[in-house]
Amino acid sequence: MIDEIISFLEEKKIAILGFGLEGKSTYNFIRKYLPEKELDVRYNKENEEEEKEYLNRDKNLSFITGDRYLEGLEEYDIILKSPGISFKNIDISKFKDKIFSELELFLEHSKSFTIGITGTKGKSTTSSLIYEILKNQNKDVELLGNIGTPIFDEIDKIRKDTITVLEISSHALEYIKRSPNISILLNLYEEHLDHYKSFEEYGDAKFNIFKFQNKEDIAIFNLENEQMRKKNYPYKKTDYGITINNIENRVTENTVYIEENYIYCNNKKIYNTNDVRKLKGNHNLNDIMFVLAVNDILKLDLSETIKTINEFNPLEHRLEYVGTYANVDYYNDSIATIPEATMESIKALENVNTLIVGGNDRGVNQEELIEFLKESKIENIVCLPKTGEYIYEGLSKTDKKLVKAENMKEAVSIAKKLTKKNTICLLSPAASSYGYFKNFKERGNLFKELVKKD
Repeated sequence: MIDEIISFLEEKKIAILGFGLEGKSTYNFIRKYLPEKELDVRYNKENEEEEKEYLNRDKNLSFITGDRYLEGLEEYDIILKSPGISFKNIDISKFKDKIFSELELFLEHSKSFTIGITGTKGKSTTSSLIYEILKNQNKDVELLGNIGTPIFDEIDKIRKDTITVLEISSHALEYIKRSPNISILLNLYEEHLDHYKSFEEYGDAKFNIFKFQNKEDIAIFNLENEQMRKKNYPYKKTDYGITINNIENRVTENTVYIEENYIYCNNKKIYNTNDVRKLKGNHNLNDIMFVLAVNDILKLDLSETIKTINEFNPLEHRLEYVGTYANVDYYNDSIATIPEATMESIKALENVNTLIVGGNDRGVNQEELIEFLKESKIENIVCLPKTGEYIYEGLSKTDKKLVKAENMKEAVSIAKKLTKKNTICLLSPAASSYGYFKNFKERGNLFKELVKKD
């Protein structure tokens, strides 16, 4: 596989577009196998100190940065684009067919069996759970992609018999021309509207995970998600539909559904939803149903799969229990960057007395969350800029205790004073962290640090 990728690249004029985690991974991979090849790295922010460090040891490297970083892309044979680079409102017609990525090259040349997971929410939990199940059943398995490990960082570990589990963002799927063997689309909600011209364009990127599958490949999709149903995608009869309540609308031969507290796969009872497990809430139960579909497809040991499911701990920043302080339970749900995720988390915990909400405004509608909070039992709502201001306004005529906070430190201080004993304080922002934090992890880590301080 590596030889095939290198053979594809070696005679091409290449631009590496973006120089974050994946851009550096791509650079290191090419340099390892093609040390003398001329490479151009392009990105929009200048970093003279870092550039100088690379240029001092690599005479065949050039940087094109700042306002000029997108100029002349049509001159290259291959543009290896990092997922975070947006072409919103940019005419890419002259070089669209030249856009590739680590994911594209891997899917094109790898002989390993691939399982790709995408969705607005639940990608990391589902990917990690599938990985743990396969590992616990002694499979040769790697977990790569959007989860935090670029594909090329671990590509030398992947053999023909390896099962590669790939968490895939919409950005990575946007220009893809290949699909995984098992492709999972968990859900579709308004998100990343700062990156796309429209919600429809965002949805199209997500559905690319299915678009290039062959007849032997299998799609696992959400029968219940309204936005996915509107797409009216032509699923194959052998694909798997997942639903909690929508069994009458099945469109394939294979369906995973819930009936009377049991999950069924094709009318066979396979999982008791009352089992004690660490993944709380219907949103996690939905992810588990996708995992059980994978179990059925791969013919894994069901009892071992269920054991792994029930023992699996929530990932950091995903309804993460921080601890109990002054008889208040604190939960960090910084990953909740859309209203739907926040609503599901509140439902899962039930006893939330104080909610810390708000973040970067990416044009996502907050009205449904506002209506949900009006009807909820939550007494205290601490509102952070910017979207928290809309929520504050929307709830201003209710009997909720509403407080504006300028930053996380102030928000946690207020929450500690307001939250009743033997209840829950939840950070679940319903908005992205950008503009205020580097990412959702930094936001969640600060919350945890402040909670633990006296």
